[in-house]
Amino acid sequence: MLKLTYSDYKSLRAHGEETYPHECCGVLLGNSAPDGNRVRQIVRAGNTRTDSAHNRYNIAPEELIRIQRQARGLGLDIVGFYHSHPDCPAQWSQTDFNEAHWVGCSYIITRVDQGKAAVTNSFRLTGTNEEDKQFIDEPVEIAVDGVGTIGPEESSIEFKQQEREPA
Repeated sequence: MLKLTYSDYKSLRAHGEETYPHECCGVLLGNSAPDGNRVRQIVRAGNTRTDSAHNRYNIAPEELIRIQRQARGLGLDIVGFYHSHPDCPAQWSQTDFNEAHWVGCSYIITRVDQGKAAVTNSFRLTGTNEEDKQFIDEPVEIAVDGVGTIGPEESSIEFKQQEREPA
């Protein structure tokens, strides 16, 4: 399970709206636990793809190192990444899979339709190496100040685990 605050959830979705029609990207900082990843902070990153930023993203290695050092300084780890899919499903693509290498990390994808964040899904990369890695659907728990937590089944939060592309 992935756990994050409502403000972080809204922020990563807003990032996708701001960069539309290009993909946004960012890093999830937090802690891993037996019951899943808990996000403590999200960090926006620049999409360095200039050839096809509308359907690809890349975080520059030096920026990723800076973010990793920032996390370490806060006593946190990189527990995941997020990006948007402009006018495409919130489902991982073959390119997303091929470029995912952080086993145990959560990968959040937000569908942005005509500039408006629509559906957000999370997937966890499992396995031990490149040959057996796989994405699994990851339930999400959103903490709302003064309310408690809201799971992905709550329709008031636009987190919809049911959007899937046919296999």
